Amino acid sequence: MKKSTRNSFTRRKFISASAISAGALALSSVKPALAGIFTGQKQYTVQQIIDLIMKEGNLSPIPNTVDTLKSGDANMVVTGIVTTMFATVELIEKTAKLGANFIIAHEPTFYNHRDDPNWVKDNHVVKQKQALLKKHNITVWRCHDYIHSLKPDAVIYGAMKKLNWLPYYAAAEPTITIPVLSLGALVKHLKTSLGIAHLRVIGDLEKNCSRVTYLPGAPGGQMQVSFAEAKTPDVLIVGEVSEWETAEYIRDARLLGSDIALVILGHNMSEDPGMDYFVDWLQPKLTGVRITHIKSGDPFTWL
Repeated sequence: MKKSTRNSFTRRKFISASAISAGALALSSVKPALAGIFTGQKQYTVQQIIDLIMKEGNLSPIPNTVDTLKSGDANMVVTGIVTTMFATVELIEKTAKLGANFIIAHEPTFYNHRDDPNWVKDNHVVKQKQALLKKHNITVWRCHDYIHSLKPDAVIYGAMKKLNWLPYYAAAEPTITIPVLSLGALVKHLKTSLGIAHLRVIGDLEKNCSRVTYLPGAPGGQMQVSFAEAKTPDVLIVGEVSEWETAEYIRDARLLGSDIALVILGHNMSEDPGMDYFVDWLQPKLTGVRITHIKSGDPFTWL
């Protein structure tokens, strides 16, 4: 990692009071990135921060990873960082208002897994969003593969922390045993702890449960059903499902005598706690740069 460059200035021994006032006024109007040079604050580029995450997380480069820059410049000096799930238009505006210029997003910015801007040809929404990012001089880096590669997986760990389930959680094992409670009480706990207004459930709300499997995001029906078969949880908690896969499996399993329940949190809300926790993980390792978590939020209105 390159050391930051500090400007040193030789001052005359005697400086008038008016000169001091003028200097202070000039410094107050300097952009945050430049102001750091005057105050001696540590300066980081986007690439230096990415390198620091790789080093501190003991992470090795992943071939063909989706964790690449989606906008901006790796050599840009960072004035502030925002972590989030999706770099939405609203979130970009909020980032600019904070004086930050580096967004670390868990999911795609341009609506497809590889963020290919030509996924749909001449996409006017993509073009407007690219223009907005350029206007505010904001760099977006996707951190999906690498944050899941931290030990423990920061996304699941963050959810366990918000749910107060860390005492029952063993790293790399998404199936845990919690104190017995009804499915209805579990649903209420999930909504309250994760800040979810509505979620979908298959199961008997009066039935007691204890063994739960937490699979956030969208790992796919095959993984979800595989865990249901291998771990036999009372409740399978997921981010999102292909409705013709996992949901139908759970329905038929129950019709054939199983008590297994399914809770669907929504992709965004199931992984957002991990991006919140990522602030706690990264901030102590990165002095002089403010890191803020902002929820991109649920895109749906429930009627």
